Amino acid sequence: MQIDNVLTPQLTFTSVPGGSKKRVLEMIGDMVAQHTDLDSDAIYESLIAREKLGSTGFGNGIAIPHCRLEQCTHAIGALLQLDSKIDFDSLDGEPVDLIFVLLVPHEATEQHLQILKMLAEKLDQEDLREALRQAPDAETLYRVMVGGG
Repeated sequence: MQIDNVLTPQLTFTSVPGGSKKRVLEMIGDMVAQHTDLDSDAIYESLIAREKLGSTGFGNGIAIPHCRLEQCTHAIGALLQLDSKIDFDSLDGEPVDLIFVLLVPHEATEQHLQILKMLAEKLDQEDLREALRQAPDAETLYRVMVGGG
């Protein structure tokens, strides 16, 4: 599984206004719904429910909110570069400015775990995180994330 099987340029965003964790998760629901046939409220509710189990703040300013959705037919990713850091209750206590959202079909447990592992390994690279933070636009952000520089 490659990142570009999950992430599209249409779901890659730079300079997204932060504010709060709840507000960003709401925006994610709206942004994904605009480019898919998924319901924004269902996305938001599922992401919030997952966050109640434990923060998806991964550390190093990264969060990987994720959930399974009934109406989702294939894995969908969205990448957000926030315009300011927000508190995400991360494991390391650091605020977050890069968010990779993962939505997967309800039955896709193994695929879900494989994609999360791949994302965590990729986002654990300091040079990649720095390049994502420096990306001036969504096109560059997308290319950096999928590995095209």
